[in-house]
Amino acid sequence: MKFYIIAGERSGDLHAANLIHEIKKLDPNSEFRGMGGDYAAGEGVEISVHYKEMALMGFVEVVLGFRKVLKYLALIKKDLLDYKPDALILVDFGGFNMKIAKFAKANDIPVHYYIPPKVWAWNQKRALKLKAYTDQIYTILPFEKEFFRKFAMEVHYVGNPLLDEIRKFKPHDFFHQKNQLNYQPIIALLPGSRKQEVKNMLSTMVGVIPKFPNAQFVIAGVRNLDQQIYQEALNLGVKIVFDQTYDLLHHATAAIVTSGTATLETALFRVPQVVVYKTSGISYAIAKRLIKVPYISLVNLIAEKEVVKELIQGDMNVDRVSSELNAILASIPRKAEILDGYTSVMERIGESNASEVTARLILKL
Repeated sequence: MKFYIIAGERSGDLHAANLIHEIKKLDPNSEFRGMGGDYAAGEGVEISVHYKEMALMGFVEVVLGFRKVLKYLALIKKDLLDYKPDALILVDFGGFNMKIAKFAKANDIPVHYYIPPKVWAWNQKRALKLKAYTDQIYTILPFEKEFFRKFAMEVHYVGNPLLDEIRKFKPHDFFHQKNQLNYQPIIALLPGSRKQEVKNMLSTMVGVIPKFPNAQFVIAGVRNLDQQIYQEALNLGVKIVFDQTYDLLHHATAAIVTSGTATLETALFRVPQVVVYKTSGISYAIAKRLIKVPYISLVNLIAEKEVVKELIQGDMNVDRVSSELNAILASIPRKAEILDGYTSVMERIGESNASEVTARLILKL
């Protein structure tokens, strides 16, 4: 079978690659082309567009980059028709992929959506568009199945692909020596995997460091970003480990984490965390009006209660973040409360191999 696949950022690229790997195990003659990154390319995908060419985030940034988006939409649409796939597989990347789904449906190309847009977070009626433009939906958050039922949609809950990655992880035996770290307790700083996130988060994160002289702070860096973005931290002598996030979390005592997938990864490693997020003033004002969920972190959303503290926009300052981090480090009951919450999250997620389950369903359906 021939598949066209579209993943628009680093995490989506990783999940797409794992899915492709499982499909190829079941159907060794399957072929893939589409938009993705190095992970997908490593699984043999013929890359038509690398996702880094159009990385955008936030309402303002998307508006300013709209012409770029239109250019790549046109390119992908033409390439999709030229390739004539048996099915289109979309992975996350909601704004872009919803437009491609509509186009594919109009051209009688079956649409399979793995990790659908978070329509439950804002403008929930978008679920009706998702229903109209897709043939099958594979969700990775346990509460989504019930949400979509409200719109008479039956979706497949396949488990969470982060579990697949963590199961494969093997700690480096000499992590400290490799990265020239001492044996003080490690506080992990996860500022994000996108340029704009790191620019918005890093300054406050490193501002916390002087308040904790008995710990060492280590940043989870991403090598495919311009290294200049970490210069403020480097100037202060803060250690950065690149593309070793799981090793860092494996050794961390606590963490300060930018809201996103990393909050769930941190929970699965059972590292107590403070969740932070900051964006442009305009983007925040728009988001505050639109977003309809009580939390922004996946940990709290899955648990349906506050397990970890979320410090957003103005609340994300050195004093507040330091106070919450100190509560984690100094209070055994607070740490135990967070870890109990993580156990609840794990129970709700289940233990399915999401990539394998999704691959089997796509080939079957």
